[in-house]
Amino acid sequence: MYTTYHLSSAEEITIDQLNQSKVPIIVFDKNLEEFKGKVLFPEKLKRANDILAKAGLPKVAIKK
Repeated sequence: MYTTYHLSSAEEITIDQLNQSKVPIIVFDKNLEEFKGKVLFPEKLKRANDILAKAGLPKVAIKK
């Protein structure tokens, strides 16, 4: 379970509470939303897909 702290409510949280928290606090820049769903490096994506097609994904043991 994740706890999300919004930047506007971060003022209500004290430094001691943040230090004692076991949940990492991550704040994303809203300007990054413009890149959502876009391929920024198509050459690298193509190369990575080619490598995966040739080598395949590693086998993962399934525990029963």
